[in-house]
Amino acid sequence: MARVMIAVLLAAWAGAVWAQTRPIAPGNSAGQGASERLVRVAAAADLKFALDEISEAFHRQHPDIRLQVSYGSSGNFFAQLSNRAPFDIFFSADVDYPRQLSEQGLAVKDTAFTYAFGRLVIWAPRTSRIALERLGMQALVDPAVRKIAIANPKHAPYGRAAEAAMKTFGVYEKVREQLVYGENIAQTAQFIQTGSADIGIIALSLALAPILKDAGQYWEVPVDAYPRIEQGGVILSWATDMAAARDLRAFVLGTEGKAVLHRYGFFLPGE
Repeated sequence: MARVMIAVLLAAWAGAVWAQTRPIAPGNSAGQGASERLVRVAAAADLKFALDEISEAFHRQHPDIRLQVSYGSSGNFFAQLSNRAPFDIFFSADVDYPRQLSEQGLAVKDTAFTYAFGRLVIWAPRTSRIALERLGMQALVDPAVRKIAIANPKHAPYGRAAEAAMKTFGVYEKVREQLVYGENIAQTAQFIQTGSADIGIIALSLALAPILKDAGQYWEVPVDAYPRIEQGGVILSWATDMAAARDLRAFVLGTEGKAVLHRYGFFLPGE
């Protein structure tokens, strides 16, 4: 039953774009939202649980600001934002995407930022008989493994990092025919949890998330096995409430935001 519930929760946010509207300020009714300020957020899927928690804390400090958050693959968001998709701020799993938006004149000058460095893990359900902790990366070539899930490297930074890590350990050519690709890192986790794949490579931030932490086992991939996943963001030039977007940016980069990111396994700039 617990496995079914987890699968349902994962499916709810594993699509290419998943939107969530934050609650209005406590004490307000739905009809009193005229004074609300809205920030439309495009965020990488690996941020789902960390950013939800950050959003709640931000809302307590700024009850007049409502966040409307969409989660998906950074590459897909980049393509949409290159065509001026209606978002105010972008949190990418690859800092290169916001930098390119800045170079194209689609971002507010001097608002590009790095907020964290992501980490990879190999993850399998707790019920799996694969000796993940003992085998590490070699677990991918275990005879019991038929399908291996990773994010699509064409537009997901974690997918590109997963490929690089497998090549570093010399297992990529052995398993490439067994790979199945999630549209983003969230869908990748869903594939493993639901049995569509036996094992996979996901973000540490998801392995530590409440709905997956007790449901699986993981082995952290050494950070020198893949290019560092520098995650960054930018405020878009067409943001409708520039001040509110700047407030969110400052909060994520501040003490409370950093503390949440650290709990979800992100390295912070300077570490």
